[in-house]
Amino acid sequence: MNAKAEVESTTMDTVKLLLSVIMLAGGIAVFYFLEEQALWVRILSLLAIAGVAIFVALQSVPGRNVWDFAVASRTEVRKVVWPSRQETLQTTLIVFAMVLIMGIVLWLFDMMLMAIVRTVTG
Repeated sequence: MNAKAEVESTTMDTVKLLLSVIMLAGGIAVFYFLEEQALWVRILSLLAIAGVAIFVALQSVPGRNVWDFAVASRTEVRKVVWPSRQETLQTTLIVFAMVLIMGIVLWLFDMMLMAIVRTVTG
């Protein structure tokens, strides 16, 4: 369980999230509105507006929750013991072999059922 007390979202949090969505939509509109500008200028303006929108969203309780989740996920990923190349290759080959065997078994079963249906239906 989480030791932190849950903090409820307020109306201000909703306003912040709505403002960030409006800013993102405006950034996309500006990207297409400035069609005559160089592509790098349009991309930089879009990235700047997106950065400000993300900053505004992170000031709300749901935004902080998402950030805390991302930080905790990154910590958990660092704890994972990843398989070696040899283990990965062996597991992959076993999976391919089992898929091939099951495919052949199911194909034979299908052929047998098809023969039975043909015999029964004439």
